[in-house]
Amino acid sequence: MKRATDPRHLARVLALQELFSKDFNKDSINTDIIPLAELIELDEITEYNPELYESIKEGVIDNSAEIDSIITKYAPQWPLDQIKLVDLQILRIAIFEGFIGKITPPKVALDEAIEIAKEFGGETSSKFVNGVLGAIYEETNGKV
Repeated sequence: MKRATDPRHLARVLALQELFSKDFNKDSINTDIIPLAELIELDEITEYNPELYESIKEGVIDNSAEIDSIITKYAPQWPLDQIKLVDLQILRIAIFEGFIGKITPPKVALDEAIEIAKEFGGETSSKFVNGVLGAIYEETNGKV
């Protein structure tokens, strides 16, 4: 059973927080993001998987155009600028991790995304994330 203190889960949480803060501030004069050390301290994280964190963070940034085109294809009724930023980042992380970067089996990436959406998203976030990622998984059999 997955623990809330699982180092891989915490790496995803840290990546989500950093990617969120980066996009949240992109149109702002203040382009500062919260440094990783501060996120670790704020979240009271004692152990996380730094390799997974870096892979996700860099992979999402480097593959953003491809990831966003996949989201657009599988959620056509939701333009990217109308998706809640936290939900969008969760989708980006799961799509990179499970389908593009193939770091984690797609089903595991999907399940993790749903759990993180429950933890950080709104009331309907987990259903939205599950719907989009489920459609990708079903149509591609786990391969994008």
